[in-house]
Amino acid sequence: MDFEEKVQSVENIFDGKVIKVDKETVALPNGKKAYREIVHHHGAVALIPITDDNKIVLIKQWRAPLRQVTLEIPAGKMEPNEYDDPKKTAIRELNEETRYQAQNVELVTPFFTSPGFADEKIYLYHASGLKSVSDPLPQDDDEFLELVELTLPEAFKQMQAGVICDSKTIMGLLFWQLMQ
Repeated sequence: MDFEEKVQSVENIFDGKVIKVDKETVALPNGKKAYREIVHHHGAVALIPITDDNKIVLIKQWRAPLRQVTLEIPAGKMEPNEYDDPKKTAIRELNEETRYQAQNVELVTPFFTSPGFADEKIYLYHASGLKSVSDPLPQDDDEFLELVELTLPEAFKQMQAGVICDSKTIMGLLFWQLMQ
């Protein structure tokens, strides 16, 4: 069976700083017409930073869509000059958000966050050999962050409590658990 939907028209609904939203009219494999609302995002990275004493470095911050404070692995969106090398974004974001640099930054896997409505792709990296940076990059003006370092059991307790609740961080914890 051919599953591909044929795009017949695209209407831009919203074009913002972080996302773009299109409404597509598509022809389904059975010939019927349907509509798709698609969120476009230019990509991001996330890091699983593990300290030499086997703790994960997390970011505590307010998340407006959830109306709560969360603990998350460091992450950030790719800049246009980084699209061809997401590792550049990973190194930059690690510096900006944690004030660490890593001796080793290895790609774990790229993944799509929610392919039912968005094309956001995150490149997940493992960072080890962490050292404080001597030249910290400026943090985003609209971000208020606090670093938290947890052991694996402590992190799983925060996940069970709903403080760690996003897919990239949960994936990071599961990867870290597999490394043990």
